[in-house]
Amino acid sequence: MTAIGQNIKTCRERVGISQEELALKIRVGTRTIQRYESGEQTPKSQTILKISTALDVPASELMGDIYYAAPPELDQRPSSL
Repeated sequence: MTAIGQNIKTCRERVGISQEELALKIRVGTRTIQRYESGEQTPKSQTILKISTALDVPASELMGDIYYAAPPELDQRPSSL
């Protein structure tokens, strides 16, 4: 399972809706939600926004560590002047 897939599943379960209900809300098939949650398929950014709206969570929460983990070279503090 991918990080985003796990985050979708966790948020969906926290809200208390089924895969079928989420699929209906974002107008995809239930199998698509299953693929997202298992990591077989990665949702496009527009779909992530639809999922975040349906689950009433920020898109950043669904994306989690994926987009916000800075590469080590960017995580360094600037040298003092």
